[in-house]
Amino acid sequence: MQNNPFELDAMDILEGIRPWVEIESPTTEPDAVNRLVDLVEGEFETAGLQVERIPGRGQRGDHLRARTPWGGDGPGILVLGHLDTVHPLGVLHNQLPLRIEGNLVYGPGIADMKGGAYLALNAVRYLMAQGETTPLPITFVYNSDEEVGSRTSKALIEETARQAKHVLVCEPGRNGGSVVTARKGSGRFTVSVTGRPSHSGTNHADGRSALKELAHQILQLEAMTDYERGITVNVGVASGG
Repeated sequence: MQNNPFELDAMDILEGIRPWVEIESPTTEPDAVNRLVDLVEGEFETAGLQVERIPGRGQRGDHLRARTPWGGDGPGILVLGHLDTVHPLGVLHNQLPLRIEGNLVYGPGIADMKGGAYLALNAVRYLMAQGETTPLPITFVYNSDEEVGSRTSKALIEETARQAKHVLVCEPGRNGGSVVTARKGSGRFTVSVTGRPSHSGTNHADGRSALKELAHQILQLEAMTDYERGITVNVGVASGG
């Protein structure tokens, strides 16, 4: 192996992650997400990867697919990640500033999953700096709507995954350094409740509160959680009135 001018240094890596975190990218703000997509696209290209940018739709940001210049078109390794976060614009400068405390680094999306996405790109960049390749081609897919179910990128992910032999996802591991090797399935449902309107003062007895019924339904749904069977039920958003 030849001498490698590209050294792996923890602080250098952190400085590389920093601009990814400092560009806030909530899923619901496509222009903000695309500012990060611009940065990552440029880093892929500078590293020497072949980059395809897939325009977003339905008020979502763009997606990136990048491929190493080696390995041909055969089944290879898919590295899957996302560039969107759940944090609204402004938390970087208020509730969750980028900061280092001991061996921990905090910032919006730094673990889930900007840090992991950057490390995967950096690993390939490290190989290329050594003049090394892998036996299989490596393809990256970084999407911009994972936090809301990857609805506009699902087809892209499925299409690319069908052509892969292995898939690595850049999500954080578990406590103690455990590696996640599988995910349970998920379902998403919308429950609508219709009440009977009446004046809350003079005709209260004639009414039927949809919100009261919704509260009962939420309790019943949450009670379906069974940790021993690995089943979790969560009511994430409720509104009415």
